[in-house]
Amino acid sequence: MTTKFNNKYFTGERILFGANSLELKDCVFGMGESPLKECRDLQLTDSVFTYKYPLWYSENVRVERTTFETMARSGIWYTNKITVANSALQAPKLFRRCQGVTLDHVHFGDAEETMWTCKDIRIADSQINGNYFGKDSENIYLDHVSIIGNYAFDGAKNIEAHHCTFVTKDNFWNCENVTVYDSVLDGEYLAWNSKNVTLVNCTIRSDQGLNYIDHLTMRNCKLIDSDLVFEYVSGLDAELAAPVVSIKNPVSGRVKVPEIGQLIMDEDKIIPERTVIECEKIGERIAASDLNQAAVR
Repeated sequence: MTTKFNNKYFTGERILFGANSLELKDCVFGMGESPLKECRDLQLTDSVFTYKYPLWYSENVRVERTTFETMARSGIWYTNKITVANSALQAPKLFRRCQGVTLDHVHFGDAEETMWTCKDIRIADSQINGNYFGKDSENIYLDHVSIIGNYAFDGAKNIEAHHCTFVTKDNFWNCENVTVYDSVLDGEYLAWNSKNVTLVNCTIRSDQGLNYIDHLTMRNCKLIDSDLVFEYVSGLDAELAAPVVSIKNPVSGRVKVPEIGQLIMDEDKIIPERTVIECEKIGERIAASDLNQAAVR
């Protein structure tokens, strides 16, 4: 049997601890930690959380048009099968070690250290603001998501993104299996130390981006105002639709690009013949001897 609460104000620690089959509408949770800890089968609508740890160790949760205020921090940890839709999430550190997370039309006002070590995540039509979003998480699907904040998805695995915007330094570091379609990526040092990265129809602006990658594939992408790209990238297969400022020391593979402003191939660091450069115009070529002479001067 489902228990229903309408227009209720709750206070006190663990006020509904361990409850099952609840429908809460127009409710406010005031002072008191962990009000819905260890709960199952919850439906929350048009409600507000004002204090810490509202949903820990819970399961089968649906949240609609609900607000998590600033002090509802560390709010959703160790919770499985949760959907949050049309909601405002102001608190930091909201998701940790959760599995089966679906977010639709949500806004994160402060996503600092949010969505850490989670699995099976789907986010659509949402805005995320904050550093270190998605650290060490797995199986992530993004569609029309905007992320502003540095170090997103550090150490994450199995990421697929469509029609997204990433304004973030050190995005996709230490990742495995990242595929991004029809998106904008703006931020320095993109995707260092990652493996199996694929970018399709993307516009990218990154200072020293796309370095230290094992297997990088790019199709119909633009690298605008991006310098010193592809350093120590192995298994490179890039077809670029616009000129690139500079390329430095790719380890192996192929690059097809209409124009390169500066190509640095230092034979003291790499074997240049292992990378095929298909380019109509190269403004400047720099080899190891040129670099050594510049250092002496």
